[in-house]
Amino acid sequence: QVRLVESGGGLVQAGGSLRLSCAASGSIFVINALGWYRQAPGKQRELVAVFTTTGNTKYGDSVKGRFTISRGNAKNTVFLQMNSLKPEDTAVYYCWDERGYWGQGTQVTVSS
Repeated sequence: QVRLVESGGGLVQAGGSLRLSCAASGSIFVINALGWYRQAPGKQRELVAVFTTTGNTKYGDSVKGRFTISRGNAKNTVFLQMNSLKPEDTAVYYCWDERGYWGQGTQVTVSS
């Protein structure tokens, strides 16, 4: 069964940090392209950070220098370390993979 399960969202004050986790199941192969998108109320879903099929990383302009994506030791897990959080980072964060699947989303709220 294909599942992407996120965890780690929550409420944090501006300037704080959070770490999101995603575990992708349902594949016997390593999923190369895996990462994070987010959607704020009234806005389109946007790229946060992903690993590409070639193993490189790609970040959205608004999070460069503050967020870091990394892979876990377990197969098909990925983390998002979010530092120096801003109120505009408030959104539902979704895990995504190259098979086109999405997680259920985890809420991140940054208070000013």
